[in-house]
Parts: sequence; C-alpha cells; structure tokens
Amino acid sequence: MAGRGEVVTGGREAYFFIAPLLLFVFAFIVFPIAGTFFSSFFSDVTFMGKKFIFLSNYTHAFSDPGFRQAFGFTLTFIAVAVPLELFIGTAFAVILDQELPLRGLWRACVLIPWAIPSAVSARIWQLIYNYGYGLANFIAVHSGLADGPVNWTGTASGSFIALLAADVWKTAPFVALIVLAGLQAVPSDLKAQARVDRATSFQVFRLVTLPLLKPVLTVALLFRTIDTLRIFDVIYVLTGGGPGGSTTSVSLYAYNYFAGGDFGYGSAVSMLLFMVSFGLSWLYVRLAGFGEAA
Repeated sequence: MAGRGEVVTGGREAYFFIAPLLLFVFAFIVFPIAGTFFSSFFSDVTFMGKKFIFLSNYTHAFSDPGFRQAFGFTLTFIAVAVPLELFIGTAFAVILDQELPLRGLWRACVLIPWAIPSAVSARIWQLIYNYGYGLANFIAVHSGLADGPVNWTGTASGSFIALLAADVWKTAPFVALIVLAGLQAVPSDLKAQARVDRATSFQVFRLVTLPLLKPVLTVALLFRTIDTLRIFDVIYVLTGGGPGGSTTSVSLYAYNYFAGGDFGYGSAVSMLLFMVSFGLSWLYVRLAGFGEAA
C-alpha cells in the first residue's frame, strides 16, 4: 500500500512539473486551433451579423478557383523546393563533416542565411531582383546574358524561380545543420570497416552512412515540408502573391481574407491547411517507423 501511495504521489508531482508546459500548449496551441475551428462554421464578416452556416465555408473552399490555385501552387512549391533543400543541405553537411581548415568558421558561415529573419531575407532578395538597380540585372547586363534589365518577378515562372532561390538559399543551411548532427552520430568504425573491405567513398556513403541517416533525413523532410506548406513571409514581401495570384500560397490566401474582414472563410482555409499539415506529419512519422516497438 505504501508503494502504491508513493506511485500516486509521484504521478501528482509529475503533473505539477509539466503543468506550465500544459498551460502553454493549451493557451497558445489548443485554444487558438479550437477557436479557429469554431469560427470556420460561421459567416463572420466585418460589419455584418455573425451567422452559423456549418460546413458552407468548407464546401465553398473546394469550389473556389482561388483556393485551388493557391493550394496547387503550394504543393508545386513543396515538390520542387523541399527536394532541392534536402539535396543541397545534405551536400553541405557532408562537406562540412570533412577535416577542413577553419571548419568551424565555414560551419558558422553556412548558417548565416538561416539566422537572418525571413522578412529581412525576402527584402534582400527583393533588392537583388530590383529592375533598376538590382544585382541580378547588373550581372545579367554586364555579362552579356541579357540585352537590358529583366523583370524577374513580372511573370509566373520568373516569380516562382525567384521565390525558389530565396527559399532554398535561406533554408538549405537548416537542413545542413540537422544532417550534420546526424553525420556526427554515425559510428566511425563502420566506415573504417567498409574501407577495409575496399568500398569507395561513394559506396561508404550510400551503403553505410545514408541508411543510418534515415531518421535524421525524415525529420528534416518533415520540418521543411510543414514549414514550406505554410510559407507566407517570403511571398508576402517578394511577390505579394503575384503576378495575377500565381504565387499566392494557402497561408497568404487565408491572410487576405482575414485582412479583408472575412474571418469565417479565412478560418476555414486555415483549418484545411492545418489538416493537411497534420496528415503529412502523421504520414511521415508512420513511413519512418518512429514509435515502433524495438
């Protein structure tokens, strides 16, 4: 009985210690999500009466050409940007894992783009792409690649590439940081044994290192997919969703409705984005086998 009482007391102490964390989760995660979900069932437009319409906002979203365009752009951007970030980030991690002169300095330099706030990073790229005095046009004109200044963000394809370059430049170092941590955990004796068996460096990486990096790569893939799915700031600053809405992400699309005073429809779009994020997170965790019994 005494042992049982100790267990109960210990359990209460555990709840006491995690109470601040639970309070934070409920206050800043659960409550806002629940509020947004509740608001999505209403027609809630500024200066108009609030009216319960149940699933009408969701059915409207599925038939809304603007939402479908924003969702299609977001998925396309994920399909192109995330693999590029994983490839470039992994390549940088492998290089930085070698015995290089001033290796610590190079590691710090690689992380600079990721350390810059997203809005500031987008503003830097906006200046680079500036039609009149941007660095991109300076290089293009003076190297003979273009006869005159190029309106880099004036077309749908140009804006997509401009956003892609800005996003990959900023977030590939984040992938490199995660993968580099995974490379540090790979046992060196496995690599040494593979080299004794006359395996080439590429074979060592493909057959020994890469399989051991699967959990790390999955985490990087999960973080970057979810982060790219809700991409907002770089688009808001660099293209504003243009031209013609061709680079409007789902987050920016929802924001436009919130800014316009349509809180019900904006909440519905936000909840759809949340559901997709949650579904992708669950899928990645399942495919990676996290939480399976050993």
